[in-house]
Amino acid sequence: MTGNRCRIGLVGAGRAATRHASTLATFHDVTVVGVTDPDVGAATRLAAASGGVVATSLAALLALRPHAVYVCVPPDVHGPIEEQILDAGVPLFLETPLGVDRDTPDELARRVASAGVVTSVAHLWRYSAAVARARAVLAGRTIRLVSGTWLDTADDAPWWGRRARSGGPLIEQVVHLLDLLRTLVGEVVEVYAISDDVPPPQVPDADVDGVTVATLRFASGAVGTLASTCRFTGKRRAGLELFADGASVTITEDGCEIRVGGQSEWHAVDREASHRAAARAFVDAILRREARDRVLADYAQAVRTHRLACALARSAAEGRPIRLRTG
Repeated sequence: MTGNRCRIGLVGAGRAATRHASTLATFHDVTVVGVTDPDVGAATRLAAASGGVVATSLAALLALRPHAVYVCVPPDVHGPIEEQILDAGVPLFLETPLGVDRDTPDELARRVASAGVVTSVAHLWRYSAAVARARAVLAGRTIRLVSGTWLDTADDAPWWGRRARSGGPLIEQVVHLLDLLRTLVGEVVEVYAISDDVPPPQVPDADVDGVTVATLRFASGAVGTLASTCRFTGKRRAGLELFADGASVTITEDGCEIRVGGQSEWHAVDREASHRAAARAFVDAILRREARDRVLADYAQAVRTHRLACALARSAAEGRPIRLRTG
């Protein structure tokens, strides 16, 4: 489309949708036209804060003729929502994860490709200037070793601790680290994961794993390890260490240290700037077709990351290595 303002609808009125609405409110060329959520009180509050109206259903939201829809819903309800939006030919921005397993995202990937609409997924590390600098330094160098950690707490959302509703920590949390791995190192061809089969104690009736460790083999020949837990009372660390010929990179949510030879440099990771950059790229891609390449994590890219997370979860569940197709 072309025009001066982008009309956005919001599906979901929780923390993620509220954060996105706050970011969109900083853009002079964006209007939030409506919010829909089964929790009418939450939808009413977010609509009032963002200047939109409460839509009683997704159909009512689409009747407001948004140019794009943000989908910020629990993992287990993906599928019908995106299908209805795609059937209407409307671009969509999705919060992660894309689902609890591979089935729904794989089917949606086919529908997205057929619909030909702009899509974006909230893999925000891709929009970090610090990550871009690290990628530039690593370009042309052979990466040998990767070490990743995601040491966190369990989310307090009521669906989070149930595998059938969240997919588990690898799919719901660690997927962001996996996307950063793919961005900097390339595709993974084999994984082998082991979990402790002990749910996090702070979540009643949880059945997700509290600790997982894994090894990864990349198509490039690099090898890596990954350690994750959701048993802490707060996030301790999420990041990567990469060792390449002549250089090393350490990236966390706060900063990026790059070492080349005897020289080092430090770059802050500005998460708010990444949020704005992702939203800006999506809006620009809707307003101007020539700006579509600014979207760094569309659905096709994100579903590859999701498949990797699912492969790790499957490996841990089945106790065996899993090979991944890279084509």
